[in-house]
Amino acid sequence: MDDRYQNRSTAVASQLPTEDWHATIADPSVADAILDRLAHNAHELNLKGESMRKVKNLTK
Repeated sequence: MDDRYQNRSTAVASQLPTEDWHATIADPSVADAILDRLAHNAHELNLKGESMRKVKNLTK
């Protein structure tokens, strides 16, 4: 992340909401470093709705 910071685009996908990342990453310093780099100038997309896997399985 450090090498890409403000040089390249980075896409991150997670099922865990960003507000829960600090509690999930054991070391607070590491969590701060990761989130600072990811959140600065970020475009965040929060998707809602049922899982497409569930929807597709119901229609079979």
